[in-house]
Amino acid sequence: MNYLSVAQTAKKWKMSERTVRNYCAQNKIPGAFLTGKTWNIPENAEKPERRGKHSDAPKTLLDILRAEQAAKISGGIYHKVQIELTYNSNHIEGSRLTHDQTRYIFETNTIGPAGEAMNVDDIVETANHFKCIDLIITQAKYALTEKFIKELHLTLKNGTSDSRLDWFAVGDYKRVPNEVGGRETTPPEQVGPAMKKLLADYSAEKEKTFEELLDFHVRFESIHPFQDGNGRVGRLILFKECLRNNIVPFIIGDDMKMFYYRGLHEWDREKGYLTDTCLAAQDQFKKYLDYFRIKY
Repeated sequence: MNYLSVAQTAKKWKMSERTVRNYCAQNKIPGAFLTGKTWNIPENAEKPERRGKHSDAPKTLLDILRAEQAAKISGGIYHKVQIELTYNSNHIEGSRLTHDQTRYIFETNTIGPAGEAMNVDDIVETANHFKCIDLIITQAKYALTEKFIKELHLTLKNGTSDSRLDWFAVGDYKRVPNEVGGRETTPPEQVGPAMKKLLADYSAEKEKTFEELLDFHVRFESIHPFQDGNGRVGRLILFKECLRNNIVPFIIGDDMKMFYYRGLHEWDREKGYLTDTCLAAQDQFKKYLDYFRIKY
């Protein structure tokens, strides 16, 4: 990601440099960070809206997630999302870590007591997935780009045994043809153009519907742009785009795996399979929101 200076951002937004610095100091510009005394601001950052004096309390799910993320609050919706999304998305892809082990890694940053062998990659990818969720929360309001999608993959696969293979491109598109569920995917040499077209088609509609999010997801998984990690990256994008478009997000549970796969495979013929599965997952997420008294 490219970054702008305070002066460049102030000129872009037509405001004073002092105001931009205040926005940075008040964490109103997601992704902005200090290098020494210099603020680095994402080039695609959106200008913060001016709010009244009594509007500081979090209003949306995204506001609450960001507030709990910044405050490192335990036991809230941010905590719940980290554990449920990571456990279920990893399990769909074959992780052998249990729900309790996933929770233990998030809460203690350790792998728990000895006694049972655990796959190192499962542990690394679980810890990395937590970082990916932080990334999608931080970048939720920014437009989806190839650069961001590649950053998610780099974050997810960094430090795994795959990352030590010469032919495995971490944070970049695949170099070797792959299949998903026995089905052919887009050849490596065609992935770049296919992803550019997918993102161009997706960005053409400013107001995204639930169906448009699912259509993007199906096309992304059909391209299968990375050597591995496509399902998890795809579901992270889905969660991010729900937050961005004020759609109640959802987490595909491991128990929904076969319905989810059927929905992906049958989308072009019958959209109802995937839609119904995701709506059922959304109903489950609404129960979380009801419990934490978050409006939707």
